[in-house]
Amino acid sequence: MPFINTMVTTEITFEKEEILKAKLGKALSLIGKPEAYLMLNFAENCRLWFAGSNDEDAAYVEVALLHSAPKASYAKLTEAICDILNEELSIPTNRIYVKFSETEYWGWDGSMF
Repeated sequence: MPFINTMVTTEITFEKEEILKAKLGKALSLIGKPEAYLMLNFAENCRLWFAGSNDEDAAYVEVALLHSAPKASYAKLTEAICDILNEELSIPTNRIYVKFSETEYWGWDGSMF
């Protein structure tokens, strides 16, 4: 049930998208969520302003989850997401925001989880 929406100022090739998909899927284990229901969106070449400028690359990542996870797990996943985007897209980790949203209700396949 996780959904990760990633907006970056850089271009993402199909090959990089495949790598990001695999690494983000694996990182979900840090919060005890399965990759089996993971949905991802990648928005490239976004016009993101960070700290009053857009002269360096930046990223905004939203992670939506069914229910919740411990705060320590969120910290580990934040670190992993920042490291992945830095390694694969050269985005400085101090120019990446990660937002978590939790919900009690999530629909799929005509019913509720």
